[in-house]
Parts: sequence; C-alpha cells; structure tokens
Amino acid sequence: MNADERRFEVLRAIVADYVSNQEPVGSKALVDRHNLGVSSATVRNDMAALEDEGYIAQPHTSAGRVPTDKGYRLFVDRLSEIKPLSQAEKRAIRSFLDGAIDLDDVMRRSVRLLAQLTRQVAVIQVPTLSRAAVRHLEVLPITPSRLMLVLITDTGRVDQRIVELGDVISEEHTAQLRGVLNQAMAGQRLAEASAKVAELPDEVPSNLRDPMLRVATVLIETLVEHPEERLVLGGTANLTRSITDFPGSLRQVLEALEEQVVVLKLLAASRDPGRVLVRIGEENEAAEMRSTSVVSIGYGSRDNPLGGLGVVGPTRMDYPGTMAAVRAVANYVGEILTGR
Repeated sequence: MNADERRFEVLRAIVADYVSNQEPVGSKALVDRHNLGVSSATVRNDMAALEDEGYIAQPHTSAGRVPTDKGYRLFVDRLSEIKPLSQAEKRAIRSFLDGAIDLDDVMRRSVRLLAQLTRQVAVIQVPTLSRAAVRHLEVLPITPSRLMLVLITDTGRVDQRIVELGDVISEEHTAQLRGVLNQAMAGQRLAEASAKVAELPDEVPSNLRDPMLRVATVLIETLVEHPEERLVLGGTANLTRSITDFPGSLRQVLEALEEQVVVLKLLAASRDPGRVLVRIGEENEAAEMRSTSVVSIGYGSRDNPLGGLGVVGPTRMDYPGTMAAVRAVANYVGEILTGR
C-alpha cells in the first residue's frame, strides 16, 4: 500500500467513525478501532497531510478531525461499488410497493419507504402527462347523452373527463368511438396523440362526426395540458434528529423543501435510471442546500425516463447505504410504472 492509498484508508476510517458517532475523530481512536496496520505516529502524519489537502478539518481545539465536503466527495468517488441490499430488504421493498393501488399511492409508498430505509428526507418527482404515452382510453356511457373518458398512460396516471354529447348515442356507436380512438392513440406520446385525435372528426362516418368532435375537444384539452411538476416528500421530521448538522441553516433547508422548486431543479439532473448522482454540500447550487447532501437517481427506463427520486440529508451521511437504497427503490418504482 503506497502513501496515497494508506491516506485514503485513514480518510475512509474517519468518515465511517464520524458518520457513526458524530464526534471528531482522533488518531488514537483510529488505531484502536481500525486495522490500519501502521503506528499512531504514521496515522497522525497522514491526518496532517489530509488536513493540508483539505479532506479533513479540525472543528475546534480538540485533537479530533471531521471530513470536509471535499473529503466526502473523494470517499464517494472512490466507492468501488454500491453495496447491494440484502435479499430480505429487496423482498420487503417489492412487497410494499406492489401493494400500491394507483400512481399516487406508488408515489406515497415510495417516499415513505425511502425515508424509513435511509432515515433522511425522501423526495420523488411525480411523472407529468407531457412525458407519457397513451396506454388505453376507456369510453364509458354514464347516461344516453353523457360519456366518461378514462385516459390511462404508461406512467400509471389515470385521468377522467366527462363529455356532454347534447344528443343520445347508442351503445354500438359508443363502442365504435372507443375502437377508433384507441386505434389512433394507443402507444402514442401525448403530443402525437393530440394531433391524431384532432383529425378524427373528419375521418369518421357522418353519424359519428358530432359525438367524435365533442369527445376530441375534451381529449385535446386533456392531452395538451402540462400540469406543474409535483414532488411528494416523506420523512421531513428526520432532519430534526440531526439539528447539530445544520448549524443555523435547518430552517432554510426546510423552507427550500417546502418551496419544491429547488428540489425539482436538483432532481432534473437525475434523468439516468442507471446512475446515482451525489451532490455534497457546496456542490449544491442553491445556497439554502449547502449544508446538505442530495443523493438522487432517475426512474423509469433510459428510453422512457419518468422522473427523479432521492433523499436530502446532512453531509454526515451513510453514503453507501443511502445510494443502495435510492437505487433499489428507483428500480422497483420504474418496474411497477413501466410494467402496468
């Protein structure tokens, strides 16, 4: 082991102890707790070198040191692999998320589960209609002159609209409408589906033209909507367990989470379902978030990214465990939504 490798092992031990105990770490404690294979004097020299390079700092006059943002970054970058969750943990995640009844329930369960696994604040971006494709359109008669449209997308979103026809329509004609609409829309992105629906009133037989025009008008309004992106949060109270990690800034962090815009920007960078992104302290653009770390990832598939999810917590965080939990939950959420 050369000097650089040995110093990284010292840094890794300091990170592990500080994350676990929240106490500055001294050289004697490192030698006692970790099998570093060198003397206390060598560890002291390595700690001095790490401090000179900005990887650790001395918070006060005690002999102990704590990792800096730069130290955490090196630690995260040098993780050879993200430790996998146990089979029991994976089964528990799948079982909990498989019980969801609709998209909103998937979102709520995901943040609850992620907050419990990481003991941090969990956030997930709700897929918007603009990213979705049409899976199916159900056309249901409510009265002889009123229909209900139920639009189901590949993101699991269900959108309902009522159409007043102004005239009576038979069950046979309702079935014809349903067939024509699904043939035109199924599998189409919403923008393309909207364009196809706009052409249908001129393409159907004359006896279907008026009801199709009314249905198309309502559908186009639904398809071209771009609802404001939403976040679902869970476990906000977890931040209060670590008040000392946010000296004078916890209120700012909570306000930023409440505003949601800051977190949406963070998650916007997490489009790749295959890559966990870690932003540590000063790497966060928003000043309110510079006492936090954000661990995030995209969910869905590379061909059809649906949104981002992740956790927000103090920089003093179990990065390997948090990264594993974020990745596992994202995998299952993506499977559930793209498989429905």
